[in-house]
Amino acid sequence: MTTLTALTRPQKAAAILVAMGKPSASRLLKFFKQEELKALIEGARLLRTIPQSDLERIVAEFEAEFTEGAGLLDSADRMDTILNESLSPEEMSAIMGDKKFEVAPERPQPIWPDLEKLEPARLGTFLASEHAQTAAMVLSKLAPQAAANVLLTMAKPMRGEIIKRMVTMATIPDAAAKIVESQLRSSLLSQAATKDISAGQARVASVLNEMDKPQLEEVMQDLEEAGTPDLDGVRSRLFAFDDLPLLTQKARVLLFDGLSTELVTLALRGAPPALTESVLSAIGARSRRMIEAELGQGSEGIALADIMTARKTIAVATIRLSREGAFELPSSTQNAAA
Repeated sequence: MTTLTALTRPQKAAAILVAMGKPSASRLLKFFKQEELKALIEGARLLRTIPQSDLERIVAEFEAEFTEGAGLLDSADRMDTILNESLSPEEMSAIMGDKKFEVAPERPQPIWPDLEKLEPARLGTFLASEHAQTAAMVLSKLAPQAAANVLLTMAKPMRGEIIKRMVTMATIPDAAAKIVESQLRSSLLSQAATKDISAGQARVASVLNEMDKPQLEEVMQDLEEAGTPDLDGVRSRLFAFDDLPLLTQKARVLLFDGLSTELVTLALRGAPPALTESVLSAIGARSRRMIEAELGQGSEGIALADIMTARKTIAVATIRLSREGAFELPSSTQNAAA
């Protein structure tokens, strides 16, 4: 960090130009002599982050009026950008003499759309290890649905603290946003690019979920014997109708609240008593009486294929709600023991 006492007059002038921004600074640059511009450029290249309080003192020294202060992180790059847009390459060469002037590179694109493509649980786990203010800033940059999905993967205390900070968050300075973007790009997106196998796991799980329970268990055993890597990631995405008792009561209530009684009745045809009770216990009293009355009439004349299709529909709905962050699927250990 650059201290106020260590700044030269050209550096202070460069700091104020950077703080003013490109439009105003560009107009002023035309009034400087070549040797003055050279001193400004060399001074800017040595600048580091300047505290806002010091910047205000510098501004006071020059008796200038500014409507808004600006952060001075990467001041050299910003000065290069201002000069590059104000002066021609020939003018820059004449000012810098035999020193090569390099055009400031374009800044990378915003990372927020890429973050929205990550698994909510992955981003939630990462943000849970960060400061709540940082997590709030990141989520405020995401689309509402993506931010909601990430929040639902977090523990309630952490979730509440982040939402509270999102409510009271003011405008985020560009400098702060760029620092966070850089950190996310290096520590999260780079890992996702080099080793993100979640898409492959989802594809395999979608195939396995189409199998009956005995077939699924046989295939999973074959995969284990073959030493398939990251098999737990595939197992965590598996769910069958027979696994419904392994869901929490809250999850079952949420699931069946969005399903028709006709579908549930059809799926419960011929189901074991324990499985039937786990489903009926998550349904309202009136709907339960209707389903029990239908089941009491027997399953004669109802095709087994229709029953299996109904069960598959409920299993798919369960997986979808889990992926959306509504609840967690039973752990692989629970599935194996079932």
